[in-house]
Amino acid sequence: MTTPPRVRRNSAGSGGPVVLDDLSKQIIEQLQADGRKPYAAIGKAVGLSEAAVRQRVQRLQDAGVMQIVAVTDPLTLGFPRQAMIGVNCEGDLEKVADELANIEEIDYVVLTAGSFDVIVEVVCEGDGHLLEILSKIRAIPAVRATESFVYLKLRKQTYSWGTR
Repeated sequence: MTTPPRVRRNSAGSGGPVVLDDLSKQIIEQLQADGRKPYAAIGKAVGLSEAAVRQRVQRLQDAGVMQIVAVTDPLTLGFPRQAMIGVNCEGDLEKVADELANIEEIDYVVLTAGSFDVIVEVVCEGDGHLLEILSKIRAIPAVRATESFVYLKLRKQTYSWGTR
């Protein structure tokens, strides 16, 4: 019988960070290297049965620690324009962030400290489409200014920061 995965919240359920045991960390690292790697192969690599790996992965997903997704290349799908947009606003930043998150073309929203209050990332069909998205953003009453950073070439994009 294998031990259950160590997926628990710090600070007595206060929403603090999740604490993982070494086996769960190894499983995550295996999946970050290849999200389609069979559970049997992961089990062999970390010293667990296929069933134990499957159970741990499900618990990690249920705890919100990870998700397994397909990452596409926007260029190959007809989206040649990507941009990061810095947004300056006034009032309730959480409300603005929620409104920005509701814009379909925005796939990343983060509240920041620094020159911008919120930064968003967009994937567009072209410059005209980017202009439409900017118009949607600027139509939000609390938005005061935007600054666009158009991607010319993507040099590196990884999701392998691991479990440190």
